[in-house]
Amino acid sequence: MTIVAATGNAHKLKEIRALLPGVRILSEAEAGFTGDVEETGETFEENALLKARAVCKATGLAALADDSGLCVDALGGAPGVYSARYAERFAPADWTLGNSAFLLRRLENVADRRAHFVCVAALVFPDGRELTAEGRSYGSILRGSRGTGGFGYDPVFFSDDLQMTFAEADEERKNAVSHRGRALRALGEKL
Repeated sequence: MTIVAATGNAHKLKEIRALLPGVRILSEAEAGFTGDVEETGETFEENALLKARAVCKATGLAALADDSGLCVDALGGAPGVYSARYAERFAPADWTLGNSAFLLRRLENVADRRAHFVCVAALVFPDGRELTAEGRSYGSILRGSRGTGGFGYDPVFFSDDLQMTFAEADEERKNAVSHRGRALRALGEKL
């Protein structure tokens, strides 16, 4: 089976390939897709389906997309679907700080630091079939960064399962408990 990973994020592509070792995963570039899909959905599922449908339609191949983000309890679930552009969207004057730094600033005097990552994976086939699955990973937000691995919020997210940040964990341990790993395994069970 050949699937196009509907993402321009090299880190996500690497994780998807590691999590689906028996599947031939093409990058968008390898499949000839050069477009940009705007994430206009209000939920992770809507955004994942938007991306997968667009890439499937453009390439004629099955397309796998995910939308994921960090949800912080004390912030009412924010940054949520805006995780990748959190600082840019909500602090345009100083968005160059980066998302993690902006999040830490917002949580500076907050005691309740519980959070979870959510990932919805969507697989769309040329014949119109669509499958989705969700994965979650629970933890809390530290007061500073730890670790050098991973990407995005990984250095500030302390995983309940691992008892370390995602950035401190090696790829295999992170993938075993991550939101993306759980979503892709759940999707695989539906195939």
